[in-house]
Formats: sequence, C-alpha cells, structure tokens
Amino acid sequence: MAATTAKLAALAALLCGVAVLPARAGELTVSAAASLSNAFKEIGAAYEKQHAGNKVLFNFAASDALVQQIAKGAPVDVLATADQDAMDRASNLKLLDVASRRNFASNTLVLIKPADSKLALAGLRDLAQAGVQRIALGNPASVPAGRYSRHALEQAGQWNGVVNKLIYATSVRQCLDYVARGEVDAGFVYATDAALFKDKVLLVATVPTETPVTYPIAVTAGSTQTPVARQFAEFMLSAPAQAILSRYGFGRP
Repeated sequence: MAATTAKLAALAALLCGVAVLPARAGELTVSAAASLSNAFKEIGAAYEKQHAGNKVLFNFAASDALVQQIAKGAPVDVLATADQDAMDRASNLKLLDVASRRNFASNTLVLIKPADSKLALAGLRDLAQAGVQRIALGNPASVPAGRYSRHALEQAGQWNGVVNKLIYATSVRQCLDYVARGEVDAGFVYATDAALFKDKVLLVATVPTETPVTYPIAVTAGSTQTPVARQFAEFMLSAPAQAILSRYGFGRP
C-alpha cells in the first residue's frame, strides 16, 4: 500500500514540477483510456497473478490528457489509447518506445439515450428534432470518442444541425454518466461503455465510423521498468487478457 501511494504521489508531483524518487523494481504505472477502466483493472490482477512480484498501478483519463501528462514528465511506463491519433501524437513527441507499439483491441461507437426517455430516436438524423436539446459528446479536441462522433456526424451531414446542442465531456465515461443520469437527451459512447449501464441507458444505434475504433498500446520512452513494461504490453495480446477484453465487449485488434 505504501509503495502504491508513493507512486501515485510521484505522478501528481511530477505534473506539478516537483522532484520525486524513482519507482521500485517491478512496479508499473499504466496510463490508459477511460473506456478501458473496468477491463484493465481485471487484466492487471490477472497479470500480477501470473507474474508474482510485479505490481500494476493504473491512471485512467481521456487519451489526449494522458499524452499531455507524459509530455510534462509524469512517471508512466505504458500508454494505452482509444485511437491511433493520440498514440501518433505521443510518437511524434518522442514519448514512446516505438518498437513496442501494437494494437490489442477494437470497439464500436454507439448512440444512446436515457432508459426512461420517451424520445423516438433511431439514428443520427433524429438528433435534429426539436425535442432533442442536449447531446453529450466527448470534446473532439481531446477525446477519441468525440473525434469519431464528430466525423460520423459530419459524414452524415448532421454536424451543423446539432452543434448548438452539444455538451462536451472530458472523457467517454463522462458522456455515459450524463446519459445515465438523464442530464442529456442522447450521447455518444463506445458499445463497451453502454453495456455497463444496461439498466440506465438504451442503445439507439450503432454509429458507422470511417476509421475503425482500435486501441494501441506502447511502452514509454521514459519508462524506468522497460523489460517489465514490455512484458505487460505483450500480455495484452495473450489469451487470458484477450478473454477478459472479450467479456467486456471489446473486439480483436
């Protein structure tokens, strides 16, 4: 517990520009997209059970925010993002061990509404109706799900008709919360997120995306635990990890 607290404190301290001590051997910090939260917690436990002595600490947030944290010096060993754009940005900033990068999962973008909603929604075109006043969407500037959603709306010719109704969220999980609490009339999330709140949200439609929703993972260039970090990244493609991802609704990479 003390080691875990110290590592998390180190992450916060480096973001504030404070010097910290190096991590203990075998202790990894994995920064992962918010949509991976539930699956990764279980995968982390499975990895620790299979590799005695290793400890995995998770930091979940929107992918772009995670890249920014690493760029500012956060002590992160492994990065997993919800789209290729965020990982490409990390690569361009020289934050990655590029040879370790690989895709490990896929997902689907969906449109949802609150479970008790009386609105007749069947697809993107229905979002233009007067009864739809608030739509949750991840901020396209920082959230991969938001980028996928905006592009899908633009491709369908619906962006201009709904832009004034949009409530931007800082992560896809915040979008899910907005819809589940009935604070918005509809929202864009991943299929895996919608599956978590089946009693609180209704699936309206699967949203086609021109670019497949794929999740890459990579070891960071600044990792002090490179061999163990590579081991964890490789574990994501193992049968146990893929089985857990499948159980949470993720597809094969």
